[in-house]
Amino acid sequence: MPSRREGGERAEATPSDPAALARAYYDALDAGEYDRLASLLDPDFVQRRPDRTFEGRERFVAFMRDERPNTDTTHAVDGVYPSGPGVAVRGRLLDADGEVLFAFVDVFDAAGGRLTALETYAAADD
Repeated sequence: MPSRREGGERAEATPSDPAALARAYYDALDAGEYDRLASLLDPDFVQRRPDRTFEGRERFVAFMRDERPNTDTTHAVDGVYPSGPGVAVRGRLLDADGEVLFAFVDVFDAAGGRLTALETYAAADD
């Protein structure tokens, strides 16, 4: 299922556009396209989030594919804020029924046409 974002278009990543890389990340993740997701990430990709840290592209993709508790989710992207070599994204994670599981802000670093790091900040939606 494609990500829900402004305009509903599918994001195509270009090496010089970190915002497009970030949008393509959500599209690939929401669609369960894990090979495509891996292609967007640097081999040394690191994600830091409130509950854990994933070091390495393979470990991160394995978790997203095989271990996360709910794979039937969609990222509703509310805003993309490009800045320098990275980009920040504000949005909400939705369950299969469109209910908000939590709000998030993701801050991506990018270099060489790939995402190199992701810092995730999440809060329960009250």
